[in-house]
Amino acid sequence: MYSDDCIFCKIAQRKISSDIIYEDDQVVAFKDIQPLAPVHLLVIPKNHLSSVNEVTSEYEGLIGHLFGVIRRLAQEFGVAETGYRVVTNTGADGGQVVGHLHFHLLGGQALEAKIG
Repeated sequence: MYSDDCIFCKIAQRKISSDIIYEDDQVVAFKDIQPLAPVHLLVIPKNHLSSVNEVTSEYEGLIGHLFGVIRRLAQEFGVAETGYRVVTNTGADGGQVVGHLHFHLLGGQALEAKIG
């Protein structure tokens, strides 16, 4: 379930201190330590998946649950009405820095539309 050398697994296990704002049996969410917007949260599965490339049909329920948590956090942090961005990076060329599947929830300001 956890990887011994993964920083996000260590946060999920509370071996590394972080500003955790949500937790259940499958998901942990915490504030990004280098925020790019007034609201910048990371939402991760507790189960170690390296990236989107490891998401198979067996994880459909987990991914749906992750997005449900993201929606609730967007409401709780006051960005649901004005808008927010959800980003996940995959692999080095995609900008992934931590090898644990994670979703960035960004909001609280107008975000420049670069893609989409």
